[in-house]
Amino acid sequence: MTMDCRHAEFTLDPATPDVHADNERLRELGPLVPVEIDGVRAWAATRHATLAAVLAHPDLSRDVRHWDPEGRAAVSMATAVGKITSDTSMLNSEGEAHRRLRTPLIRAFTARRVQELRPRVAEMAADVVDALAKLPSGPVDLRQHFAYPLPRDVISELMGIPEGMREQLHELTDVAARVGDGPDDVSGHRAALYELLDEVIEVRRGTPGQDLITDLIEVREQDGERLSRSELLDTIELLFIAGHVTTVNLLTNAARAMLTRPDQLALVLSGERPWSAVVEETLRWDSPVAHFPMRYAVRDLEIDGIRLRKGEAVVACFASAGRDPDRYGERADRFDVAAPQPGHLSFGHGTHFCLGAPLARLEGEVALAALFEAYPRTVLAGPDSGTRPLGTVLGNSTRSLPVLLGERSV
Repeated sequence: MTMDCRHAEFTLDPATPDVHADNERLRELGPLVPVEIDGVRAWAATRHATLAAVLAHPDLSRDVRHWDPEGRAAVSMATAVGKITSDTSMLNSEGEAHRRLRTPLIRAFTARRVQELRPRVAEMAADVVDALAKLPSGPVDLRQHFAYPLPRDVISELMGIPEGMREQLHELTDVAARVGDGPDDVSGHRAALYELLDEVIEVRRGTPGQDLITDLIEVREQDGERLSRSELLDTIELLFIAGHVTTVNLLTNAARAMLTRPDQLALVLSGERPWSAVVEETLRWDSPVAHFPMRYAVRDLEIDGIRLRKGEAVVACFASAGRDPDRYGERADRFDVAAPQPGHLSFGHGTHFCLGAPLARLEGEVALAALFEAYPRTVLAGPDSGTRPLGTVLGNSTRSLPVLLGERSV
C-alpha cells in the first residue's frame, strides 16, 4: 500500500484527555498510521505485532543521521521529540556504538544484581510509606508523596549522586517527572540540569565510590575513545531521568488501577495473585510510555503492507500496542491480574530493550505491597482523582492522584 507520512492522518496531542481513546482510533486507522508529533511527521506503529516488528527491524535505526533532512529541520529542541532525538547516549546509537555505550551498564542491571538490592529497596519503600502518616490530614497525592520519592531515591543512591546535591537535582527533575503543575517548556530546566550533572561528575571524579557514575567515569578515563564528554553527560541524564520518570508513571498507574478496581486489589491482598501480576498488567494495560520517537528507515522497506521510504521516521506507540485486541483478545481493554499474560512491549524489544526493566519491576512489586498492606482501605479522594493527564506525548499517567488513606493497619 502506498501512503505518505508527510500528510498526517492523526495528530498525537500532548493535551489529550484520553490517550487510550486516541489509541483505539489509531489502531482502527491501521498498523502504521501517518501522524504529526510535536510538529514533525512520522509513521505511528499502533499494533502489537507491528510495533514488535518495528523495534527489531534491521533496516529501522535509532541513529538520527538516517532521518531525512526535511524531518530533522522541522524539530524544535524545546519539544520532547527534539530532546529525545538529539540525545547522544546509547538511546540513539546502533551496532558497535550501541555496544560501546551499553556494555559498561549491563552488569549493574542484571536480574541477579537487582535482586540483591531488594532489602535496601524495601527499607526505602517503608520510609516512604511511613512518611505518608506524617502528612496533614485530608487528601494525599500518591504521585507526589509515594510514586515519586522511591524511584528518585533508589536511582540517586545507585548512581552515586552526592547527598548535598540531591535536593537541587530533584527540583530540576520534578519538572521532567511531571510531579505536579510545572511549565510545559522545560528547556531552561534541562540546561540547568546539565550544569549540575557536570558538577556531579567532578565530585565523583574526586571522590569515587561504588556507584554507576564512578564506573562510567573510569570507562571514559581508561579509554577516552569509548565515552566522549557529551556521551557521558547524556548517559547519566538518561539513567537518572528515563528510568526514574517511567517508574513514577508505573507506580501511579498501578495504584490508580487498584483503587478503581477493588476486586483486583482484593485478589492481591488475599495472596491469590502476586504483586508482580499487578506490575505486569499495568505495564500492558496502562503503559508508562505512550509514544516514543524515533526509528528511521535506512532504505525503502515494507511493513504490514505499508511502504516506508528511506529517511522516514517511525514512532513507537507502546500504550496502543498494550491494548491491541489482535494480541490480547476480548480482555484487551480490561485490567485483569488473574488473566493469562502473553507478554507486552512496554520495556521495548530487541537490542534496545530497557536495561532498567528488572529494577522497575522490583520497585513496583515492593512499593505497591508496602503501600496497600499498610493502607488497605485507601480510596480515591473524589470522582476526578487521577484524571488529569501529564500533558506530554511521551509519558502516560496523571499529574496527580489524590486519595484518602484511611486507618493504617501495619
